[in-house]
Amino acid sequence: MADQMMQEKYAELALRTGVNLQKNQALVINSSIEGVDFTRIVVKKAYELGAKNVHVNWADDELTLLKYENAPEEVLTNVPQWHVDQYLAFAEDGAALLSIRSTNPDLLKDVDAGKVAKASKAGAEAMKEFRNYTMNDRIPWSIISIPTGDWAKKIFPDKSTEDAKESLWEQIFKIVRVDKQDPVAAWADHNATLRKAREFLNKREFKKLIFKAPGTDIEFELPEGHVWKGGSAQTVEGTDFNPNMPTEEVFTMPDKYGVNGTVSSTKPLNYGGNVIDNFSLTFKDGKVVDYSAEQGAETLKHLLDTDEGAKRLGELALVPHESPISQSGLIFYNTLFDENASCHIALGKAYPTNIKGGSDMNEEQLDKHGVNDSLTHVDFMIGSAELDIDGVTPDGKTEAVFRKGSWALDFNS
Repeated sequence: MADQMMQEKYAELALRTGVNLQKNQALVINSSIEGVDFTRIVVKKAYELGAKNVHVNWADDELTLLKYENAPEEVLTNVPQWHVDQYLAFAEDGAALLSIRSTNPDLLKDVDAGKVAKASKAGAEAMKEFRNYTMNDRIPWSIISIPTGDWAKKIFPDKSTEDAKESLWEQIFKIVRVDKQDPVAAWADHNATLRKAREFLNKREFKKLIFKAPGTDIEFELPEGHVWKGGSAQTVEGTDFNPNMPTEEVFTMPDKYGVNGTVSSTKPLNYGGNVIDNFSLTFKDGKVVDYSAEQGAETLKHLLDTDEGAKRLGELALVPHESPISQSGLIFYNTLFDENASCHIALGKAYPTNIKGGSDMNEEQLDKHGVNDSLTHVDFMIGSAELDIDGVTPDGKTEAVFRKGSWALDFNS
């Protein structure tokens, strides 16, 4: 069992830096029953920080699997209105949302991929209004992870379940800087570094980024007025928060109609309880026109068929190969961690905050500015130590952005 003091430091970090919980603010927590001990620590800390109410929505992998194996499709695709209303009521009250995400990567590997896809789409459609609160930064939200037995064994298959969990706790504490004397201060410094990178890129106003690596040769046009984000974000009311812990990325959106070429994955993607691995996508005018996968091809097909926007991109993120997660040498089979080890892109919906004035635009205006819309948003990793990136400036000049997986830009210049 991980050290109690370290878990308390982690809980406090998630509340103070993750969602930046305010006095008399409500907190909604999504968590797994396997993480009940840690979740109780978070709840206790939240009330100590002045939360007026802490509501926990529990999930259980075993019950989820049983439902997929036994419930009829009409049950799997029906999201009760009370479930939606609960989230909307908290959002309208300005609550913070903390998700403690720790799912078995292989949970649904033996379940029909089409059934999983239909249930995922139904859930996304039902929660579309609530998702506008998070994707437009109208409420503070954050995602963290803690070890579970199945997840830890996937990463450390040669260890016992308890030893694997202990090893994963150690990795998480290190990666999210809980091992520092003052994790909150360490994150303030880290956010300042990412802020410097994103401000530098915003000044560059690149019209296009060109990625080249083994299996990857692709160009991403960037829409006029695109905005680079990274590290901490800010709600419309001015509260700073960190959506992802860990995070090592700076990210923006590509023009939904301006992506051309082929890109290959460099890490497995855990999607809907299934692993998609060694896959490639070919884009023409922003849309996927061809794809292949050595593992999970059927799952990838269902992902791309979610809706029209699922075949286009909503995010482009830069992460240097020397990030702490990459240097761990581990594959986490958890997008929150793996995406912060590698440059990545996302199929599906773009964050409206990645374009100037985007939060105030309607769907037609967003589309006109090249902003993708979809029920899904799925990150997958394309970075490596062999990736080179060039940026094309507004005057047509080409500038090195990454060389051999690392920054080629001097942010202090």
